[in-house]
Amino acid sequence: MSPSLRFPDPQAAADVLTFARRATRLGDGAVRLRAEGGVLAVTSAPLAPRTLLEAVPTVLGMRFLPVDPELVCDLVVDAGALSEGEEERTVRLPDSAVTAPWVGISPPRRGWAEVGTLPAALLAARAQWGIAAVAEQVPTDAGDDAVHRVRSVVWGAVDEDLGGIPLGAAFAAFALGFIVGEEDAAVRRSGPWTRVSLARGHVLVRTAGPPGLTAVRRTGASR
Repeated sequence: MSPSLRFPDPQAAADVLTFARRATRLGDGAVRLRAEGGVLAVTSAPLAPRTLLEAVPTVLGMRFLPVDPELVCDLVVDAGALSEGEEERTVRLPDSAVTAPWVGISPPRRGWAEVGTLPAALLAARAQWGIAAVAEQVPTDAGDDAVHRVRSVVWGAVDEDLGGIPLGAAFAAFALGFIVGEEDAAVRRSGPWTRVSLARGHVLVRTAGPPGLTAVRRTGASR
């Protein structure tokens, strides 16, 4: 029998499956399931660099849900492989895990400073603009690499309407179903990370740039 996650109510189980269905269409289609102290953090990466040197911001979507307080886990699975369990309050896990490079880039848990708010309606509008821009720029019969390049350019671009946050933050909030009704999203920062928090979930953005590398300097005698 496949292992399962057990939740205190059917709604929490349904929320995990809804998040997973949306995540299958975004990024690499993987989700991270991290549980401790009765709380499950479900995370996906709508946008992330594929290589260490790719100058693309990491954009994570995260939702917190109540789960069995005795459960302690940290695993990454194919979002499309999660399914309904035998009971309404359970979610069946796949038999094997997967790997995802973005899992090694964890946002801080503390030290966040509030820097402002963004209307949910603005996030939705900017996301829809970006979706149209990607559709317009992707060539007919484009391969996966070509699609990734276009998505990286559009979603990785700094958006002045969002106060300098990459446009991918709006896309993640919209595509993962975090935008529902009228509300103001709280914006917080910690080092290279920015967090946009809505009632239904959080979007975390790490600014682009290869970690641990210094700028290239000219060597040799100058002329």
